Amino acid sequence: MNIILLGPPGAGKGTQAQRLVEAHGMRQLSTGDMLRAAVKAGTPVGLQAKAVMERGELVSDEIVSALIGEELDGMGPTTGAIFDGYPRTAAQAGALDAILDARGRTLDHVIELEVDEDALVERICGRFTCANCGKGYHDAFEQPREPGVCDKCGAREFKRRPDDNEATVRTRMAEYRAKTAPILPIYDQRGIVARVNGMADIDHVTAAIERIMAG
Repeated sequence: MNIILLGPPGAGKGTQAQRLVEAHGMRQLSTGDMLRAAVKAGTPVGLQAKAVMERGELVSDEIVSALIGEELDGMGPTTGAIFDGYPRTAAQAGALDAILDARGRTLDHVIELEVDEDALVERICGRFTCANCGKGYHDAFEQPREPGVCDKCGAREFKRRPDDNEATVRTRMAEYRAKTAPILPIYDQRGIVARVNGMADIDHVTAAIERIMAG
């Protein structure tokens, strides 16, 4: 089973991908993570990417496609792939078709986690973590049991990510819409797109994804 998970930052793609990895032994293919790993490992594609990044340029579709192919070649033929952050353009969607076809794989589902922009702003902007142990909290949904004291380690310092602010979140949403707009119709025409309410409880989202994959 090979699927694409779509959704803006904060929609919960990472959480759901990790649950699929744990439940089905699938492999999450996140292009950002793969690029960093390939550069660190010094693979042929990694060396190419490193040279491009050192020049301050964007990594080309060809390099990203080669990276995806390299990862798939290293997986067992029955191991499913979760594509996270790729494809982002119509050209990349075409490249992914060719990559999968060359390896006797098919794309089974494109699952979009739909979100309400205003609610997503509240979800992201309210996040904070313990500066010591990293336990996550939220202004509205999960405060420490004792105000100002971490439930897990007892520390009294907390921090917020500098980009967890309304302007940044709305910019990310606009970028997501601009990038996914060209690729969703491609998959809609094939009848493989399913949409899930990404604002629902995490377990409900997981159950909805499982139903799509089972159907």
